[in-house]
Amino acid sequence: MSQAELLPTDRNTYFVEVILPLAIAKNYTYRIPLELNAKIGIGKRVIVQFGKNKIYSALISSIGTEAPLQYEAKYILDIVDDDPIIFPNQLEMWNWISEYYMCFVGDVMQAALPAALKMASETKIMAANDPTLDRSLVTDKGYMILEALDLAGELTVNDVIKILGQKTVFPLLRSLFDKGYILISEEIKERYKPKTKAFLRLASMFNDSDGKRDLLDSLNRAPKQQDAVLAYMQLQKNKSDISRQDVMEASGCGTAAITALIDKGVFDVKEKVVNRFEGTDVLLSPDFKFSPAQQTAYDQIKAEFELKDVVLFHGVTASGKTQLYIRLIEEALAQGKSALYLLPEIALTAQITERLKLHFGDKLGVYHSRFNDNERAEVWHRVRKGEFQVVIGARSSVFLPFFDLGLIIVDEEHENSYKQYDPAPRYHARDTAIYLGHQHHAKVLLGSATPSVESYYNAKAGKYGLVELLERYGDAKLPEIKIIDIAEAARKEEMFSYFSAELLQAIATTVKNKEQVILFQNRRGHTPFLQCGTCGYVAKCVNCDVSMTYHKTSNLLHCHYCGFSEEMPQTCPGCGMPNLQSKGFGTERVEEELEIQLPDLRIGRLDLDSTKGKHGFDRVIAAFDNQEFDVLIGTQMVTKGLDFGNVTLIGIINADGMINFPDFRAYERAFSLFSQVAGRAGRRQNPGTVIVQTYTPNHRILEQVKEHDYNGMFITEVTERKNYQYPPFYRLIKLDVKNTDQDLVNDAANRLASLLRQQLGARVLGPEPPLISRVRNNFIQTITLKIERKNISISKVKDLIRQSILHFDLDKKNKGVKIQIDVDPY
Repeated sequence: MSQAELLPTDRNTYFVEVILPLAIAKNYTYRIPLELNAKIGIGKRVIVQFGKNKIYSALISSIGTEAPLQYEAKYILDIVDDDPIIFPNQLEMWNWISEYYMCFVGDVMQAALPAALKMASETKIMAANDPTLDRSLVTDKGYMILEALDLAGELTVNDVIKILGQKTVFPLLRSLFDKGYILISEEIKERYKPKTKAFLRLASMFNDSDGKRDLLDSLNRAPKQQDAVLAYMQLQKNKSDISRQDVMEASGCGTAAITALIDKGVFDVKEKVVNRFEGTDVLLSPDFKFSPAQQTAYDQIKAEFELKDVVLFHGVTASGKTQLYIRLIEEALAQGKSALYLLPEIALTAQITERLKLHFGDKLGVYHSRFNDNERAEVWHRVRKGEFQVVIGARSSVFLPFFDLGLIIVDEEHENSYKQYDPAPRYHARDTAIYLGHQHHAKVLLGSATPSVESYYNAKAGKYGLVELLERYGDAKLPEIKIIDIAEAARKEEMFSYFSAELLQAIATTVKNKEQVILFQNRRGHTPFLQCGTCGYVAKCVNCDVSMTYHKTSNLLHCHYCGFSEEMPQTCPGCGMPNLQSKGFGTERVEEELEIQLPDLRIGRLDLDSTKGKHGFDRVIAAFDNQEFDVLIGTQMVTKGLDFGNVTLIGIINADGMINFPDFRAYERAFSLFSQVAGRAGRRQNPGTVIVQTYTPNHRILEQVKEHDYNGMFITEVTERKNYQYPPFYRLIKLDVKNTDQDLVNDAANRLASLLRQQLGARVLGPEPPLISRVRNNFIQTITLKIERKNISISKVKDLIRQSILHFDLDKKNKGVKIQIDVDPY
């Protein structure tokens, strides 16, 4: 009997297969009480008991009339939803992710649903802090819960079950949640706030010539204020919107003079929204015109969409890709479709939101993990109802319940931030977005200034369409790139700490010209490791096989893998000598040394340490954007699509760390990273300069970056990957074998590799320890599988892997050993 033929209003006995938010190999089957027959439906949540005492909200994935043969089905306790919270195509995508990335569908459910939609026994409940809510309107049981929350602060679902003396508490909690009385698993809260700026307008009484003359005469005893008014009058001839900053720069007066004029009623102040994304203080406007090159690219994208469902858009930095995206989204909406705009970083969603809000208003929804669970659940429901026609978000946005999706944009498609590494599912949002587009018959646009080798290969091979926009918008030119040989500069005694004389001179000149500088160093902290000059001892983490990084701000040694920290030793723990030496340097050390070399600079830092807290990133970016800093020192964060109109100099302190990283993608990523960070310079009329310091000035990647030669990088990379059997010609699957016992891990990894070789032969490489062979006290051995793309079924390969792992798990010698599978791991 098909599910469509089931009549849940009859007196038949029905069984539902449910997805539990757990890492279990199969879905579990439950029995439906007769009185709930009329309420069952695929995509609805049901309350079930799993194990002895655990209560979960599970999701119905199928309905049938046949009881399971191997066990007696338990009854479901209740049905939570009146309407399904997910669509059938979402279940289809969950199953695809589970199959392709070799994880459990419960893992996918755990990642896909906001926490407020997947309550379990240990889910925390809190009272909403809203004094306007009338508690007299809730039921007696609801009132009991709210009173208990007043006393305890927070409760788990198990606590609520005990208070009420019943297991069916989820419908009541859902009702309280929907009406705003409770919060569920409150997390970081970061609401979107547009950037505003104060603009000045001369009070109307001073608009005529007599009024202006009288005003200036009255300010004879306040020359700074008089200068400010004169500067305003001069600026007024050429500008309609004049900011406080404009008047201060033109007159040379300080904030006190402007404030005094406002207090006197000379200036009226009006806050206006300005575009943080563009960096310059240009008022946002919904009307913009394409340049001829943009118009050509737009027409080509439309033509390619007629032939292909996926198009790669290769547009250099500052070419105006976002404007094309907006027009394409507008066109999708005009056809009655919805659109998804994916970005690799949460920080970027906050910036681009300002621009999209202007165009799409209340049709725009924002979705990422910095929103608390209640906000994410609200966005989920509004997308399901079609209230948000445009969604902008990070990788988890692919799980939202879209219907009638017409366009998916994956901006900065090369970014490895789209890849989920831990926990499972270890999916790639770009590839998942392509599958999502296929489901909805939607068009997918992959955009990047430095496309991934795989995507560009697929475009060149004809699998994707390809459109290229290789000139910057307006009069902006690509920056000039200079390579500095550190060894040669040191020989000539032209190195001062970590800075060449040429870089220091360029920084000083740029700041003197009232322009800004970004310095890039891809290590955070002060000192990457400490080493004893006497015995060679290196301070290492007690839980991981990695050196501890010294952070001057906390005066502690930190492990960047497990979070362990300890005090800085005064003497060597090995030999007892006071000869501990700093080796290497991070962003904190660069900041410290630059302050010594150029003490008058105003320096900001953008890394994981300086952006902690709810608004940490926005705070640093806004300060730099408002020119409160002359120099911004940062890690990879400074490369991710940020746009500052006043930056004309980029300095890469040491390029060698990225180039020499032991990874087959190292050269591609180095080219991408250096090109992206170089792209932050000269994005307006003023030309930009990039200075790259390195010990290997003749390295081919640096030459290709210097010449902006993406095609040259692609050709050399793709040739090497074909010769050495790497993507895009081969698929990679990585298996990490983990346990706290090193000998057990080594033996178990060898046993698993042997099982795999019986099925897959020479395609199995390893086991071998990874670069960091112990993390959080777990020793690791890695087995890598290289699977050719032609003449072999990847589904069959995955089945053979699963069979091998099943045999491995059944062997008692391997008890307690964990296997972590990562498909397309890099």
